[in-house]
Amino acid sequence: MEIDLLRNYPKSKRDTKGRSEIMTEEVRAIARQYGKEFFDGDRLYGYGGFHYNPRFWSPVVPDFESHFALTADSRFLDVGCAKGFTLFDLMQHIPGITVAGIDISEYAIEHAKEEVKPFLQVGDAMSLPYDDNQFDAVISINTVHNLEKDDCAKALQEIMRVSKGKAFITVDAYRDDEEKERMMQWALTAKTILHVDEWKAFFKEVGYTGDYYWFIP
Repeated sequence: MEIDLLRNYPKSKRDTKGRSEIMTEEVRAIARQYGKEFFDGDRLYGYGGFHYNPRFWSPVVPDFESHFALTADSRFLDVGCAKGFTLFDLMQHIPGITVAGIDISEYAIEHAKEEVKPFLQVGDAMSLPYDDNQFDAVISINTVHNLEKDDCAKALQEIMRVSKGKAFITVDAYRDDEEKERMMQWALTAKTILHVDEWKAFFKEVGYTGDYYWFIP
């Protein structure tokens, strides 16, 4: 179902027009390498410094806990985990929970938060190195839309395969022409950006039955 599990994530005002004026295909190409420039380089290429701060995810993980009925016995996967900050805060909130994270970025995994690094690995969302139904819940925040549509379908099917049916994703989307314009001005790495109704149809087509919400700047 459509549900905003990130409602307690701090919001920021985004200058989409200003960003669009400096974004080029070369900038996008550098960002899509998901290396140092994307995480810890100039803001032009991505985050402009990707550092741990508990104010971001610590207000969110209680909603994950309640929505997925997580306990210390649960197994939880983050697809597109970056440096593992979400998983770290989840481990702090639910001591004993089993976590795993996977990300395409060797840089992010190498520079992950030390406490969670043993549970992370470099890998591809289209071919998750886990068993069927291995996890009680799987999340993927602003990740699968970075793939071409056919590959995005494979990633969504993989999320369903390794989960026990419980999953939550967020994707770049829009609901009207104004939001579409802002989205296209802001999107740096996304390759699949759809109207919310198109996303819902796509989910049904590829067999994604987990929960979802939208990133709209």
